[in-house]
Amino acid sequence: MLCWIVCFWWMHRISSRQDALLKELHGMTKRIQRLSKVEHELIKGAPQVNDIKKHAENVREAVEQ
Repeated sequence: MLCWIVCFWWMHRISSRQDALLKELHGMTKRIQRLSKVEHELIKGAPQVNDIKKHAENVREAVEQ
C-alpha cells in the first residue's frame, strides 16, 4: 500500500512538471508566432530589389545631367 501511495505521488509530481513545461512551451510558441507575423509585415513593407535598382538608376541619371 505504501508503494502505491509513493508511486501515485511520484507520477503526480512528474505530471505537474510536464504540464508546467507544456504551458511554458505554448507561451513561447504564441510569442514566436506573433513575432513572425510582425517580421512578415516588416519584410512585406520593405522595398524590393528591382525598385531599389530603378531608384538608383533615376538618381544616377539625375546626377549625370
